[in-house]
Amino acid sequence: MNIGGILLALQGAASQGILWGIFVLGVYITYKILDIADLTVDGSFALGGCVCATLVVTHGVNPFIALLIATAAGVLAGAVTGFLHTVFEIPAILAGILTQISLWSINLRIMGKSNIPLLKTGTIFSGLVDATGMKTSLASGLIGLVIAGAVIFLLYWFFGTEIGSALRATGNNEDMIRALGVNTKMTKMIALMMANGLVGLSGALVCQSQKYADIGMGTGAIVIGLAAIVIGDVLMGKVRNFAGRLISAVVGSIVYFLIRAIVLQLGMDANDMKLLSAIIVALALCVPVAMEKYRLKHSYSEGGEEDA
Repeated sequence: MNIGGILLALQGAASQGILWGIFVLGVYITYKILDIADLTVDGSFALGGCVCATLVVTHGVNPFIALLIATAAGVLAGAVTGFLHTVFEIPAILAGILTQISLWSINLRIMGKSNIPLLKTGTIFSGLVDATGMKTSLASGLIGLVIAGAVIFLLYWFFGTEIGSALRATGNNEDMIRALGVNTKMTKMIALMMANGLVGLSGALVCQSQKYADIGMGTGAIVIGLAAIVIGDVLMGKVRNFAGRLISAVVGSIVYFLIRAIVLQLGMDANDMKLLSAIIVALALCVPVAMEKYRLKHSYSEGGEEDA
C-alpha cells in the first residue's frame, strides 16, 4: 500500500471538504435554520461553477471578480425559488425542484457546451502556488480555510442582528414570529438568497480548484450537504453556541470527504459514493428516531410492570 499516495489523497480530500464546506453552510441555513429542504442547491452549485468558468475562460475576467459574480448568480437562483414559494405559495421543495430543473438548461446556455476546462487559465489558487511553490491541494485548502472562516464570521454576525434573529425565529416558530409583526415571506426570501449565494460561491471555488466546470457537477450535491451536516452534528453535537454549529458544518464536510477518500483508497467503486452518502444520511436520521421509540417502549414496559 502506497502510504505517500494515501496521504496525498487525504490532503486533497481535506481541501475539497473545506471548499464544499461553504456549500454545506448554505444548506445549513435552509435545512437547519429555516427548516426548509431546498433542492435549488443542486442547480445553483453548478450555476456558480459554470458562470465562473465561462467568465474566466471565455471572457478573461479576473478569477476573484468571477467568484463575486458567481455568488450573485447563486443569490439570483435563490431569489427565484423564494419568489415562487412566497409569492405564489408553491411548496418550498417543489419550488426548489422547478428552479433546479430550469438551471440545467440555463447552465448549458451559459457555457454553450457540457463542460469547460480551466487547465491553461489562472485561478485564485494558481497565484499562491506560483508564489510559494506549494502543492495545489494545499493552496486550495489554505485559501478555502480563509474564505470559510470569513463566511462563518459574517454569518455569526448577521444572525446576531435583528433581521438575522427574526430569520432564525421564522424557522423555529413561524406563526409566533408572524404574530409579532415580522414579514416571514421576506425572511424566507433572504435566507434562500443567502444560502444559494454561498452555494454558488462554493461551486465557483470547486470549479477553480478542480480546473473544470461541468453541467453535472451539482448532481446529488444536496445529499453531500445533508451527510456533512449529520456528521458534523454527531462529532460536535454537544456544542450549543451558534458559532460552533456553523463550524460543525464545515468540519462535517471535511470528515465526509476524508471518509470518501479512504473508502475509495480501499477499492470502493466511485460510482457507489452517492449510495454511500444516502445510506449515511438515512441511518443518521433513522437511528435517533428508532432509539427514542425503543426508549419510550422500554419506559412504558417498566411502568406497566411496576403498576402490576
